Parts: sequence; structure tokens; C-alpha cells
Amino acid sequence: MPPRRYSLPRVAPASEICLELQDHSSVRRSATRFFELPKDRYSTGKAGTLVEQFINLNRPLTTLLDVRLDRTYDGNDVELIISSGSAVGAIPLVSPSTAKYDYGLVIQPRFPWPGLGPMLGEMGWRITPSLLKLPLLHRSERRVPPWVLSSIILVRLSALLNSLTRKFELVNEDRSSPRGRIDWGQYARRSLPAGRFLSLPCTYPELEEDRLIKGAIRYTVERHLRSLETQKENGAFVWQLIELAQRLLIKVQLAPVYVPTPNLLQTWMRRPMRSNNFVDGLQAIEWTVEERGLAGLSDLQGLPWRMSMDEFFEAWVETVFASVARSTGAQIKTGRQSQTTRPIEWQPSYLGSQKSLKPDIWLEWESTTLIVDAKYKRHWEELSRHSWSQVEEELRERHRNDLFQVLAYANLAQTPNVIACLVYPCTAETWQDLKAGERLVHKASFSAGTRAVHLWLTAVPMSANADLVAREMSESVRKVLAA
Repeated sequence: MPPRRYSLPRVAPASEICLELQDHSSVRRSATRFFELPKDRYSTGKAGTLVEQFINLNRPLTTLLDVRLDRTYDGNDVELIISSGSAVGAIPLVSPSTAKYDYGLVIQPRFPWPGLGPMLGEMGWRITPSLLKLPLLHRSERRVPPWVLSSIILVRLSALLNSLTRKFELVNEDRSSPRGRIDWGQYARRSLPAGRFLSLPCTYPELEEDRLIKGAIRYTVERHLRSLETQKENGAFVWQLIELAQRLLIKVQLAPVYVPTPNLLQTWMRRPMRSNNFVDGLQAIEWTVEERGLAGLSDLQGLPWRMSMDEFFEAWVETVFASVARSTGAQIKTGRQSQTTRPIEWQPSYLGSQKSLKPDIWLEWESTTLIVDAKYKRHWEELSRHSWSQVEEELRERHRNDLFQVLAYANLAQTPNVIACLVYPCTAETWQDLKAGERLVHKASFSAGTRAVHLWLTAVPMSANADLVAREMSESVRKVLAA
């Protein structure tokens, strides 16, 4: 008998329209429950087909958040497996039955936002979430603090103000001395009868930036300033954002507050010779006017967004080791500024794969070089919790690759002493326990010709106070320099 054919039913959006997990983790969801399929003899086949279509339709979207979707069958039900990487954020997902953005995916940082905020402030806001050009999600995140969106918008408005071009505009003003064209009719009707003989209504060209855009910027900044004033208890970094907002207000204080209409915003967007900073700044104004928040798990529509935790952690480690460099007199170079890039020359060049080596951080003294590679992974947690033999083979292989990479970087140094340092994240509590037990740095050493190579494994806490962490690291460095 030929297999029975059936058509896929129209699936109503599930109650769990947003999938949620932390970075570097995975979750499983029953496909039958997720798509709310009726339980019958054909539900497993329907679920398998829907999951396969769901994965294929959303692969370009999930790639944006470093997420992998898979499916499995345990003999009773088809399961959707969601595995996250090093990115956090929120994106809409396409329904396989409606071809619309009925679902969403939210990746939360495994280190909570209250700890990340002070770190952003201490790093000087070098890394902030970026907004994605995707449709809105059906839900807006309440657990992502409002200051996160404020930080994005204020940075964009600062760049917008710096990119505004000056042009001549006609200004209408009552002046005590003549300038430009005087409206004598208005003078006779308004000024003379009131006895204001020196109030001359003048119209004249003035070279200045667009008043309406500056008025819209003022409106946006004031809205976010009022919001930030209610979040001061979150920490000193909020005060830094308030200070940034106040500096922006000073630049636009002469422009009257102006709320642009959607049509006017689109007109501004179509201006010729517009820069990326100009477009990004107008988008920030639009989001504020429309009262949009970052997407996630509450009941309002939200903006799709993304932040690379690899870049975040690398910037944090750079902040820590910049403090180490200051306290020990080292010269520092960073991969972020392309100061550490060393090209690899292949013969012939078109057959090469890896084109260069680029350590994250490079500190150099007269006799010693410290090369740092920041890895936002769970390796430190796993290695601290289990012995090497108990760690899964896949994790061990990844850790070996990290070691080989940082040792390859060590080959670039010319000094007699070389320190190759792998840095992983940890919680503030774990770091304090390691400090109390004098186990902050795991060390090994070996000789390579005439050079002494020191291999360090360490962790830095995902919480503010870079100078405190740097002091402990500086002590380890001084012992090598004094040897």
C-alpha cells in the first residue's frame, strides 16, 4: 500500500513564540509542542517536516547570532536543538507555515547585564550592541535594561552631530541693529505701536547646521536623559551616559525641540551624499520617536540587535592589560588597532590559507614580551570543575587549538623571555576564590633555543574594576621581569 499523503496544516503561532537561551549553551524543544500540532498518528511526520523547513528558512538569520539549529528524533518525538555561540541579541524567525516573522530568538549573556554595564563604562563604550536591519520582533525585552538602548542611541547621535554639514539658512529675528532685509510693514504694525522703536524684524542668511535635525536630536537626547535619570542606582556607568547626554544637549541647546514626522524622517534619509553616521543617527531618532525597545521577551514590539561577546571580552581584557602596561612600564599594542598583525608570506601567494597572525594584545619590555589571547569560552569553568581526563574530548581539542594558537604567536617575539597567556572569563566569585587560593595563574615553562617560553592560563572576572585585576596580573609579570 502506498504511503498516505497529507498536507501540512496551518499552524497558529505558539504561546512560546520566542526561543531563549544563554550564549555558549544549547536547549531542546519538542517540535510537536512548539508548533502546537494535534497529537495523532501523523504528528511526528508533520513535526519533522516543519522543523526541517524551519531550519532551512532561518539559517541566514541564525547565522547572524552564531546560532546552529538541528533536529533529532528520540523514538517518540522530534526535537528542535538550538545551540548558541559567542553572540547575544534577538532576531525574528520565519514560520514554515505562514512564511512570516511569527517567531523570535533571544540569546542572553551568561554573565548578567548588571555586571556588563559597569564594564562597558570602564571600557569607554568601545563595544555596544548593534541594531540589525530586520523586521521588528513581536516582543520587546524588559530584562535588557533601558540604558543599553540609550548607550546605542547616544553614541549614534554624537556621530550624527559630528557629521552634520553647515549650510545657509534664512533666519527671522527681531534685532536692535539692522541686518539683511528689514520688514518695514511688520515694523509699522507691531513695533511702532508698542513703542519698541529698536525692535527691527530682520531676515538674513546664517551659516549653520540644520536646525530641524538639531531640534530632533535635542528631543531624542532629552527623552533618553529622563530615562537615564531613573536608572542611577545601576552604577557609575549610568552617570557616564548622563554626562554624555548632557554634553550633547549643550551642542543643540539653541535649537528648539522638534519631533519629526515619519514622512520628514524618510525625506532626510533620501538626502544626497548622506554618510553612514547620518543614516544611523536618523534611525536612532526614529526609534525614540516610535518608542521602540530592544527585542526580547515582553509584550511589546522590539528592535532586532546583536553584540559579539568575543569582541566585548577582548575589549575588556585590553582594558585590564592596558592597566598592567601602565603600572609596569610596558609598551602595549593591540590587535583591535591592527598594531600586532604579522603577515604570512606564501609561495606562491594564491595557494595560502591563513594570511596573517594577529595577537589580541602585545606587551613588551626590554627583555620580556607578553602576548595575550582572549577567549570568551567556557573552558576555564570546565577545567576548574573537572580534571583533564574528565573533560569531554571536544572541549579538550578546542583547548589544544587555543594553546597551539597562542604558542604560534609566541614565535613572533624577539626577546629572551616570552609569556604566552590565554585569558578566559569567569564570575567575580570564582575570581575571588582563585585569588584566595593563589591559583589565579596556571603556569608552565619550557626552552625554545635561547629563549625561555612561559605559558600562562588565567581568568578575569566579568565585573568592573580593571585596576584590581591588573594589580594581581602585574605581580606575576614583575616576578618574570625580576628573574
